[in-house]
Amino acid sequence: MKRLLTLLALLCSVFSLEAQTLEECRRMAREHYPEIRQYDLITATEQYNISNAARAWIPQIVVSGQATYQSATPTYPEVFQTILAANGLDMTGIRNDQYKVAIDIQQNIWDGGKSKANRAIAEAEAAAERSRLEVSLYDLQSRVDNLYFGILLLDERMAQTEALIGVLDSNLARMRAYYNNGVAMQADVDAIEAELLTAHQTLGQVESSRASYRRILELFIGEPLRNQELERPAIQEPTTRTSARPEMAMFSSEEDRIEAQRKAINSSVMPQFALFAQGYYGYPGMDMFKSMMSSEWTLNAMVGVRMSWNIGAFYTKKNNIEKLNTAKQQIAVQRDIFLFNTEMQTTEQDGEISRLRRAIKDDDRIVELRRSVRMAAESRLEHGVIDATDLLRKITDETNAMLNRSTHEIELLQTIYRLKNTLNQ
Repeated sequence: MKRLLTLLALLCSVFSLEAQTLEECRRMAREHYPEIRQYDLITATEQYNISNAARAWIPQIVVSGQATYQSATPTYPEVFQTILAANGLDMTGIRNDQYKVAIDIQQNIWDGGKSKANRAIAEAEAAAERSRLEVSLYDLQSRVDNLYFGILLLDERMAQTEALIGVLDSNLARMRAYYNNGVAMQADVDAIEAELLTAHQTLGQVESSRASYRRILELFIGEPLRNQELERPAIQEPTTRTSARPEMAMFSSEEDRIEAQRKAINSSVMPQFALFAQGYYGYPGMDMFKSMMSSEWTLNAMVGVRMSWNIGAFYTKKNNIEKLNTAKQQIAVQRDIFLFNTEMQTTEQDGEISRLRRAIKDDDRIVELRRSVRMAAESRLEHGVIDATDLLRKITDETNAMLNRSTHEIELLQTIYRLKNTLNQ
């Protein structure tokens, strides 16, 4: 059992040291970001709206009750009442107090396409909300990328600073040996030692900045990085310059929503047909003559077909359609602005990629030359031709050249991925 636990611990330690990739950080940040929960809320709202639209075909039932007192009611003519009274009949007419408990049932036959339009609006609005949410979440990707490549830059600066410390350590040991042999002065030893301490200070500052960047990235992805190193992504330039950003889908979904609203406006001017059934229990009943003779409550019913047509909808239809046309033109303008800005960013980033490629090509030669000069300076110092100050200058030049090359490599990667982010490729 102890061996099994030990093996599991070793496996855990191995996996904890695995490199973290950019794609994994993007995925984890997206899943951890609180706004992702909006997807479920949008879907729930869409289902409620669609359900409400479908219920237009469920029979509509209205229950009502009323008690009224009328100042006048239907009565028999006075001459006719005299004749009835002569025959011993008292029929004064409908009473002034009246009561009714009713139920009204209506079943739509054709609603002019209103319920279908409402369903389309619900689906289009949900799609538009999802598109806007996707745009918001896509912006999160660039924030994660900036943190990721910022950490890679700091990693490279740490590596170059550690390399500088190694070179200064070896030269400090050599200078101390020269001093002990009476070949160098104490000032030469002090100069290299001071530069070494400065390098250690720089390393501490870089490590602190790197730790801060990593903590922020951990907040985004929702998990600790522990000792995981960030893997440098491969150079994969976009194959085309066609934008596939979620903003394009958002513009299309907004246009679909406008078209759904247009159908709703068209359906509002159509007549509607429905079956209906009405029934009530009360006084007076539909048989007025019977109610004139008796004040008893009776059951009454009526069935039929009903047509309703809102002619007033024609008054505002034209203006409402024109408002939708204007909104659609605004979306077209927004799309053109977005594509124009995307093209400008793409051109700028393409130019930056070309510049960095040329810089890296030159960096390789510069590093090679600076290293050769530094090694020659070390040899000349050994023969007493130059002093420690000259050597430190050559070491600094080589370190800066190596740091520039590493920085340019990371900046090239970052610019390529910015271009991919601009085009969503």
